[in-house]
Amino acid sequence: MISIKTAEEIRVMRLGGRKLAEIIDFLGNMVKPGAKAEEFERVAEKMISAAGGKCNFKEQDGFPSCLCFSVNDEIVHGLPKNKTLKEGDIVSLDLGMFFSLNVFLKDKIDLKEYPNLKDGFHTDMARTYLVGEVDLEVQRLARSTKKALKRGIKKCKPGVTFGDLGETIQRYIESQNFGIVRDLCGHGIGKNLHEDPEVLNYGQRHSGEKLKPGMVFCIEPMLTMGGIKIKKRNFAYVTEDGSRAAHFEDMVAITSDGVIVLTDN
Repeated sequence: MISIKTAEEIRVMRLGGRKLAEIIDFLGNMVKPGAKAEEFERVAEKMISAAGGKCNFKEQDGFPSCLCFSVNDEIVHGLPKNKTLKEGDIVSLDLGMFFSLNVFLKDKIDLKEYPNLKDGFHTDMARTYLVGEVDLEVQRLARSTKKALKRGIKKCKPGVTFGDLGETIQRYIESQNFGIVRDLCGHGIGKNLHEDPEVLNYGQRHSGEKLKPGMVFCIEPMLTMGGIKIKKRNFAYVTEDGSRAAHFEDMVAITSDGVIVLTDN
C-alpha cells in the first residue's frame, strides 16, 4: 500500500533531502584519481552525524557501510573498502540518511503542533561521477543516465501512471542504445527506507497505479554499456559481462501542481 504524505511531512522531507544533497555534493568534489574509498565513508558518516542524522544504509539487510561506493562494473551497493580511484574510472555514490526532527529541525518546526513528524524520515539519493579523463562513451553513459532521471521526473504529475513513468525512462534509454537494469528499481520512501511502490525503469503506457498528491518515492535509472544481466559480488550488484554502469537517483514528491525534487539543493 502506498502511503500518502501530508504537505507538512513533504516540507520536512525536503529539508532532509537538501541536507543529504549537500553531503553528496561535498563527496562528489572529493572524486579524483588517487582518492580512497575509506575516506569517502569517513566523511559521509561524519557529515550525517553532524547534521543530526543517522546512516540508514548501515545494517540494512546486513550492509556494513554508510555509503554505497560502486566503481566501473558495480551498479549499486559497492562497499567503500579497499578501493582507490584511478584515471578513467566511473564511480556512483549512493547515500541515505535518517534524520530525527528533535535534533535536525528543532529550530524550524513546532513538534507539538505536528506530532506525526516526531519520529523522523528517511532520505536517499545517488550520483555518478567521472574520475579524471574518461572515455567518451563512458561520459555519454553518465550523461544519458542523468538525462533519463530528468525525463522521468519531468513526466511526474497527478494522473500519470507508474507505467507511463517507466515507459518514458525506457524509451529514452533505448534511444541511446544503453542497457536497462531491470532487476533493480526505485521505491517509495518515508518513515521506512523502502516502501511501496516499486518504481521501475521500464513499463507500458497507461498501466499501473496513478500518481497522486502526497506520494513520495525515489526514481533511480541504472544503465549499462553492455548486457543487462547482473550478478552479486559480495554486497555489490555488478554487470555479468563486466561492462560499466551508471546510477542517478532523486527523491520526489507529487503535489497537486506537479512534482517537487526533494534531494535538490
